[in-house]
This record gives sequence, C-alpha cells and structure tokens, in this order.
Amino acid sequence: MKALIKPLALAALLAAAGAQAQTVLKIGYATSQASHYGVGSTVFCEEMEKGTQGRYKCQQFPNSALGGEREQIEAVQLGTQDIVNTSTGPLGNFVPEVKIVDIPFLFRDYDHARKVMDGPIGQDLQKKMEAKGLINLAWTENGFRHMTNSKRAINQATDANGLKMRTMENKVHMDGYKTFGILPTPMPFPELFTALQQGTVDGQENPIPVILSSKFSQVQKHLSLTGHVYSPAALIISPNVWNKLSAADKAVFSEAAKKGAAAQRKKVNDDENNGIAQLEKEGMQVVKQVNGDSFRKAVAPAYAGYAKEFGADKIAAIQAVK
Repeated sequence: MKALIKPLALAALLAAAGAQAQTVLKIGYATSQASHYGVGSTVFCEEMEKGTQGRYKCQQFPNSALGGEREQIEAVQLGTQDIVNTSTGPLGNFVPEVKIVDIPFLFRDYDHARKVMDGPIGQDLQKKMEAKGLINLAWTENGFRHMTNSKRAINQATDANGLKMRTMENKVHMDGYKTFGILPTPMPFPELFTALQQGTVDGQENPIPVILSSKFSQVQKHLSLTGHVYSPAALIISPNVWNKLSAADKAVFSEAAKKGAAAQRKKVNDDENNGIAQLEKEGMQVVKQVNGDSFRKAVAPAYAGYAKEFGADKIAAIQAVK
C-alpha cells in the first residue's frame, strides 16, 4: 500500500502544478484580431506565456465581445475582466487627468506623441490610473484620428460644418469638434457600423487602422486625413490579478507589455503607410492634403477651456517635448 502512496502523491502534485499552469486571463479589445489591437495583444500574450513558462496564458476577446471600451475598463477596475487593450477616449471618465492627451492638435506627429507617453508625463498619468484601480502595463497606440463621412469631401474646417458625426463618449473631443461645426453624437463603438449603414450619423473619426479593420469603406465614401487628435491606448490589467503576481512575474508582464506596445505601434505605422491605398482601392475618396491651419484656427477658442480644466502649464509641457 505504501508503495502506492508515493505515485499517487506525485500525481496529485503534478495535477496541482498543471492546474497552476492553466491560469487563463481574459483580454478584450474593440477591433478584430488582425487589427493593431489584436497584433499588440497577441505579442503581449505570447511573451507573457513564454516568460512565465506557461503558468499564465490569455484568452482573447476581440471585436468588443466583452462590451464597449468603457464597459471593459469598468470591468477591469471591478475585477470581472482581467486585461483590456483600450484607447484613452473613454478612460477620462475614470481618470480625469488622462483627458489632457485627447486635446485636438496637441501632438505634432507620432514621434512627439510617443516621446510624451513614454516619458515622465506618461508615467505620471500611469500613477494617476493606479490610484483609481487601473494598472497600466504600457502605453500601446490607436493612432492619429481622421474624419470619414458619407456626404462630402472635407478639405477645410468649414466643410465639416453641420455633419452629424459619431464621437467617443469624451467631452474633450466633443468640445473641440463643435468648433468645426460638427454635431458630435457620442455612441459606443460596437453600435457604429450599423449607425453609419442606416444613416443615423453622417460620419465618424478614427485612426486608419480602425477604419481598415472595421471595414468602414463599405459604409463611408469620403476620408479626409485631418489627423485632428492623437489617440493613445493603454494595456490595463486588473489590480486583482496584478497584486497576486510575484515580483518576478510582474517584471515578465511589464516586459511583455513593452514588446506588445512596440508591435502595436509598428502595426499602426504599417497601416498608415499602406492602408490609405487599400481604402482607395475599396472605393473611398481620400483628401490627403487637408488645410490643417483652418482646423487649428477653428479649435483655438476651445483651448481657453482646456487651459482652465488642465492648466496651461501642463498643456505647454506636452507641447514643449522635443
């Protein structure tokens, strides 16, 4: 009988180890698995699984399967979802300080935006998120936002006047877009394609990777490369998961997130470089040279409100990053 106990005990230990190896974390995002969010999330998951020798692995939920971004952020905060890869658009509803990065024409280009997010300003925002129960493993990326619509070409700010445009549930965006004469219509992303198809709204604004992966060319005729807002994104993990990790595993997760962010940004670059030609092939009429100054002049009055809300010094600090 004693001889039997050892193999049985060993089997029990192995079963326990096997059970430990199957800690599956749910990660969700708004777009398809082939999109920039999917690419970044997949690299993060693969690196994290490899670094923990398979003790942790991911189950991915693309295409808003776990709800809109706002719902997913809330679920991560509450601990009912493990990880979300989300744009910062709805994040300001949970961490008001993050809304500063949503100001139109705040960032000059990708290099400027990434330096800000990866530098002290981005790190300070991560601390503010942590205080609200949201652990940001890395700033990923959504990209510079561009306008699409079914009515007319937008060459300058006045061309956008009167268009009913879906926006994120984000007051900073909406205040800016009103200065262009747009009628902002906040709506969760999962409802957007149908709203465009049915003409509930005339247009929307999103980065090229989202326009591509969401197949908006099927329901929108015009694309204007306005680049009016840079849209960062964040890979956020629930404190419920994070606080249970060993220091070594936390380091693995953080490093995996860095690699995931790099892959996501590269996909954004690739989509920006190749996606416009693809959208033209799909039938969209693209205005590549937009009168950016007309938009900057139009939005200038909104900056007084932004300065009051966030502090002129904080806005200037972002603009000053070289």
